[in-house]
Amino acid sequence: MNAPLRETPLAGFHAAHGARMVPFAGYSMPVHYKDGIMKEHQATRESAGLFDVSHMGQIVLRPKSGQIADAARALEDLVPADIAALKPGRQRYTQFTTDEGGIIDDFMAVNAGDHLFLVVNAACKEEDEAHLRQHLSDQCDIEVLRDRALIAIQGPQAEKALASLAPGVKDMRFMDWGVFQILGADAFVSRSGYTGEDGYEVSVPASIAEDLANALVEAGAAPVGLGARDSLRLEAGLCLYGNDIDKTTTPVEAGLAWSIQKTRRQGGEREGGFPGAPIILDQIESGTKRLRAGLKPDGRAPVRAGAPLYADETSSTVIGTVTSGGFGPSVGCPVAMGYVPSDKAREGAGVFAEVRGKRLPMSVAPLPFFVKSYKR
Repeated sequence: MNAPLRETPLAGFHAAHGARMVPFAGYSMPVHYKDGIMKEHQATRESAGLFDVSHMGQIVLRPKSGQIADAARALEDLVPADIAALKPGRQRYTQFTTDEGGIIDDFMAVNAGDHLFLVVNAACKEEDEAHLRQHLSDQCDIEVLRDRALIAIQGPQAEKALASLAPGVKDMRFMDWGVFQILGADAFVSRSGYTGEDGYEVSVPASIAEDLANALVEAGAAPVGLGARDSLRLEAGLCLYGNDIDKTTTPVEAGLAWSIQKTRRQGGEREGGFPGAPIILDQIESGTKRLRAGLKPDGRAPVRAGAPLYADETSSTVIGTVTSGGFGPSVGCPVAMGYVPSDKAREGAGVFAEVRGKRLPMSVAPLPFFVKSYKR
């Protein structure tokens, strides 16, 4: 028997706003509200959108030595990013990797002063916790924060809306992190998100989650569900774990080599030392057989995830796969991402996707499809 779906602390908020709920990563989550996906997408691009991301995991790594540098070096044994160089109040995107160079999960790591704070994907959070406990328990106390909600507010008016509750967030820049008093509680606020827009992710005690969401709606934010979250991140060229990246893809194949700093690369001060390092670092130097690429259908029909890719209209050899696809409301046309041979990963290169037995022409396009807008 399947386990019952879990609810987030915003279940009442979703019901009050007429959300259509669907199963996602073991949770009952809103796919859209009364206005629909298109309007929610546009509201985020033009004003501000509010997202419930409380299903994601929030994990604290507290160094047993009391020295944050020890926690940072310990985490570097599992990830390719330079965690030791993170300054207090800053965060960095990275991945847990396998011995074969694949991606167990991608996540955000924060230097919170005396500990590290991680935000991991919902579908992976139990595996991530077990991974951390297996490898880092000698160096760190590992605490999963189960009594907190996580709310994202994204868009050009996100700063104004959140600053109405916490004026200090105006001073934050992209990838900053800090603790603010919001509705009488400690809120962990990062200036980041998953839409390509300026915005914030706010971790608060579960007990005030609905009050915060309602206050942000009163300040001008529109509730947004998973449907628009997906179209927004696709336009921004951002990977979705389980679609665009997984244990069969390396960070280099996925176009994420930018997240591996020089200190961890060949010749760097702390070269390698993470799972799959020989494979990943060699790929940075020598290249890969395939790469994640942006794809635009030549027609108006969207090409969805799972569609096989071919070099031409008649070949029987699959050369790649579409991993994400749909209509891009802000760019006004269908967009997709997928893996293609490296020699095809150049702007304008042609491939064909097979959809319902028909070969549809597509062109490789640069990512992102929609130019990101972050406050630097």
